[in-house]
Amino acid sequence: MEKSFEEQIEKLEQIVQELEKGELSLEDSVNKFEEGIKISKKCNKTLEDAEKKITILVKENDEIKEENFETEE
Repeated sequence: MEKSFEEQIEKLEQIVQELEKGELSLEDSVNKFEEGIKISKKCNKTLEDAEKKITILVKENDEIKEENFETEE
């Protein structure tokens, strides 16, 4: 099951805290960093999709017009 945006951000914050402590081995630090990058990319995609959806809601002739959009995956 896909984690929600909020759950992904929470996990990313946890990873950052673990890395900032400096108690992980180099290998564990690299693995955590890689995991963080993957989560960051997913969060960025979610934000980009939300921005596209908001952008599509445009005011046209004093009316709000909603159009569908497609994401490229």
